[in-house]
Amino acid sequence: MFALVDCNNFYASCERVFNPNLQGKPVAILSNNDGCVIARSDEAKALDLPMGAPIFKWEAFCKTNHIHVLSSNYSLYGDMSSRVMEILKQFTPDVEVYSIDESFLEFKGFENYDFHDYGIQMRKRILQWTGIPTSVGIAPTKALSKVANKIARKYPKETKGTHVIDTEEKRIKALKWTKIEDVWGIGRRLSKRLKAKGCKTAYDFTQLPDAWVKGNFSVIESRLKRDLEGIPTLQLEENNNIKKMIATTRSFEYTYSDVDNIKERISTFATSCAEKLRKQGSSCHVIIVQLSSDRHKKDIEQHNVSRMVSLPYPTNSSLLISTQAVQAAISMFKKGIKYKRAGVIVSGLVPVDNYQLDLFEQENPKHRHLMRAIDGVNNKYGSHKIKLGGQDLKRTWKMRQERLTPKYTTNINDIICVK
Repeated sequence: MFALVDCNNFYASCERVFNPNLQGKPVAILSNNDGCVIARSDEAKALDLPMGAPIFKWEAFCKTNHIHVLSSNYSLYGDMSSRVMEILKQFTPDVEVYSIDESFLEFKGFENYDFHDYGIQMRKRILQWTGIPTSVGIAPTKALSKVANKIARKYPKETKGTHVIDTEEKRIKALKWTKIEDVWGIGRRLSKRLKAKGCKTAYDFTQLPDAWVKGNFSVIESRLKRDLEGIPTLQLEENNNIKKMIATTRSFEYTYSDVDNIKERISTFATSCAEKLRKQGSSCHVIIVQLSSDRHKKDIEQHNVSRMVSLPYPTNSSLLISTQAVQAAISMFKKGIKYKRAGVIVSGLVPVDNYQLDLFEQENPKHRHLMRAIDGVNNKYGSHKIKLGGQDLKRTWKMRQERLTPKYTTNINDIICVK
């Protein structure tokens, strides 16, 4: 059996743990730079505050409806997530952390357990130890556990927050209840294609001929179909902290129409990517640079462009990655455009000690020693004490977080004092 444990309204719930006055009230969490809504409590959803709403357009609506709007407190959310995941490992050693607020669990050798009672135990312990409410879905496959979780979330009183699909009757009933667009792994485009075929529910999807699914979709959809049929096909993935792609993308505090500011920002973002590469012991083969104008201002000329740079050899040198990224940005820059956002992405990652050598081109060996020395100084005396010449020495990027709550669990100065 598999279980999906999902934290309810996770970001809002984390804020409510340390500010009980928010309980039962509408809460909205904003993205980086307090840009748009990325999380909502059930109360905020009931007021029809849309996901992704730009806050500058919805500020008056939030005030009128008394919605508490907060900046993202990622250090708090990350720490609370780690606490929840550690508790889950007490119930089974087989845990796949799927996202910051979701985990799949596999139960091997639990044949004689009452899974509904076991799910209630998990919910109770997480709530007691962290204050985070959860929903638990348990079923013979991962895809069905997702469906079971949605039922537990939709009907908390009837299910006590835990729903188990353990019979064929329950499986069919659950699939007929689940809309095709709500099925895990089926996106907007795929759901349109399936609806055109007459699939309105997950059950309809399972009734399609296997040959037709294999011929019209990828192997992923074929495996998903078998999983929904109750045949375990999707297995737990091993947790791997090594990222396959690293990105640093930011919105600017102001719009920039001069190339010098763009070059400085791109150099800073590229350096950040290089530091992350070295931290996980990787090098990159590919650099992708993106530039975007302000899409919210329809009255100005728009320019959204990206460029990919393939390197002759893998590197994690800030010098090389920054140089290549800046050159790409210069080649894309267009005069007269007011740029609001930029990003640097590195991919094609390989371990620093295990990659294919090139016969004619190799990285300067001095770079590795130089980067190690720079990282050592920055780690000891604070980040960004040493910067590249292309970066502004007096400038540090900081998100606009005008509604940020204290870092209750990760900053000693923000720990709550009981008097």
